[in-house]
Amino acid sequence: FIDAKYSVSDYINGYYNNVRPHHYNAGLAPNESEIRYKDSKTVAKFY
Repeated sequence: FIDAKYSVSDYINGYYNNVRPHHYNAGLAPNESEIRYKDSKTVAKFY
């Protein structure tokens, strides 16, 4: 059971979230979509 747990986790974190494009993310992988979302929400800093 523990091997299956790690295999599924490796698949999700290694391929599904990093490589596999998703239609609802405009063809981007979930991690790339999240990075772009966070970048778009960054507010300019004034010193």
